Amino acid sequence: MKNATLDALPRQVAWLGYGGLLPFVGLAITILADPRHGLLWGDALVAYGAVILSFVGALHWGFAMCLPGLTDTRRGACFVWSTVPALVAWPALLADPHFAAVVLVAGFVAHYWQDRRLAALATLPAWYLPLRLRLTSVASVCLLLGGFFSMF
Repeated sequence: MKNATLDALPRQVAWLGYGGLLPFVGLAITILADPRHGLLWGDALVAYGAVILSFVGALHWGFAMCLPGLTDTRRGACFVWSTVPALVAWPALLADPHFAAVVLVAGFVAHYWQDRRLAALATLPAWYLPLRLRLTSVASVCLLLGGFFSMF
């Protein structure tokens, strides 16, 4: 029998996770509302995306330290993977917003794929993957829209 308390998305996690989408949504809307400064807002959106991509990478560092039952090889792979999103995000900051948005979305999708691989090997909270999918989807759509519309 599953524990409903452990399966339910904790309120604080929901507030923080969904609240973290506000800059993505707000900046994507701002690019549409203020096309004259689209590149400025596009740069801001990319910068925020790079920070968040680096943050989600760090989740795997925490998993590597704390998840019981991981083999040494899997634990090492988590440590290594945890650095990859930052290494993807950093050069995106140096690119124009259109290309950077695509790079960041690829990073978010790759990280979600790694989350799914880890979830197949280790016990993660039941709410983790659905939350990550929703957050990744909204962030990716905002980045792509922002990157596209900042061109005009």
